[in-house]
Amino acid sequence: MSRFIGKFAVVTGAARGIGAAIARRLAAEGAAVACVDLTADRCASIVDEITVTGGRAVAFGCDVSDGAQVEALVPGVLNEFGRIDVLVNNAGLTRDNLLFRMSEEDWDKVVDVNLKSVFLMSRAVQKHMVEQRSGAIVNLSSRSALGNRGQANYAAAKAGIQGLTATMAIELGPFGVRVNAVAPGYVATPMTEATAVRLGVTPEEHQATMAQAVPLRRVGQPTEVASVVAFFASDDASYVTGQTLYVNGGPR
Repeated sequence: MSRFIGKFAVVTGAARGIGAAIARRLAAEGAAVACVDLTADRCASIVDEITVTGGRAVAFGCDVSDGAQVEALVPGVLNEFGRIDVLVNNAGLTRDNLLFRMSEEDWDKVVDVNLKSVFLMSRAVQKHMVEQRSGAIVNLSSRSALGNRGQANYAAAKAGIQGLTATMAIELGPFGVRVNAVAPGYVATPMTEATAVRLGVTPEEHQATMAQAVPLRRVGQPTEVASVVAFFASDDASYVTGQTLYVNGGPR
């Protein structure tokens, strides 16, 4: 497919996992991709991979939870690409703990990186999409938005993304800008591997345990999330906005 030929996309948290898979997918379909992570060096491998296969990608360093850095990032991307057609807000992290053990620092960090960054990036990019009367924003929520033991901070942030997505869709729709969210379940990524290690089991053991609660009896792969993000970002979803789609193998 070539749904993004002539399009320019920004993907945050693009260095690995789901973010890297999204960058690969958009580039494979023709998009030029700004790969954003804490430092440009972290995105070097995914940029090289896309470039070697004939695509176009540029690495950018930015703490997307910092308003000043975001306001500096967007002009840099526009200077490189000239426009932004797609924004994928994927950057995120976890600092899990039970509520009574959770520190204020861990609450703030998770909410800032997972939720505040979506607000900051969307606010900075939307003005350009509004001017061009077109654009698609896709936000990464999570199955954890419905509640998950030990993730009060993460669950609150990911639930907030769904409310923010619906509100942005209402506000930006009249200007031709669509906003949707994708909410993955358990996906095999470095983040979930780190969770397994923290629990004292191997990633394979953790995945096997988690798969038993999934109707499809397996965990998800980053490419499966990337395909749904690409749908929302493409003209195939031209009359879809304000939605959150769960990509989690079936559990309710």
